[in-house]
Amino acid sequence: MEYRTRYPRTVSFLGPVRGRIGADPRTGVAQLELVVRRSIDDLYRIFASEGFRRVSFEHRRPGQVGHGLCLKLAKPWELHVRMTAVRDGLVAIHSEVEVSRDYLQHAFSQRTHVIYEVAEVLQRHRVEYRIWSRGLRRYVSRVFDDYRVRLAAPAFPAFAWKPMIYAIATVGAMYLWKYLNTI
Repeated sequence: MEYRTRYPRTVSFLGPVRGRIGADPRTGVAQLELVVRRSIDDLYRIFASEGFRRVSFEHRRPGQVGHGLCLKLAKPWELHVRMTAVRDGLVAIHSEVEVSRDYLQHAFSQRTHVIYEVAEVLQRHRVEYRIWSRGLRRYVSRVFDDYRVRLAAPAFPAFAWKPMIYAIATVGAMYLWKYLNTI
């Protein structure tokens, strides 16, 4: 099952200047961040009320505060959110969609930055946000049009790794027991 989303393409910054958010077929779209003036604890409460859960065993990004959060989307996709403290009470929210950590394909699958999915959560909780372009180091004032992003489903069906570990451990224990009984 593929995942479809949109991502800002042509934007304007303060004033009449228009810019284009870069997209590379290998690295994906340039990263935009949502910047809010809220405490990290408030944001954790908001995301928890929406069903996000704490991520264990994550790659921490430079400047990341606390732990990442994830929300299961349609199988096998999940939305991953990280937060960094910027300055003076501002928090930047980085988000991406990727294959869930529950599947082996997570390690080598496609992922893409997203904005609108997290913006909807913030709007539902009446949190004001601004879009920050990390590459251009400017706030986005208006979005004119969007990329249509499509993440292809993994080439072979998503394979859950947790049941596989239990099966291997069970078979290994049986062979160990058989070996110990023959000694």
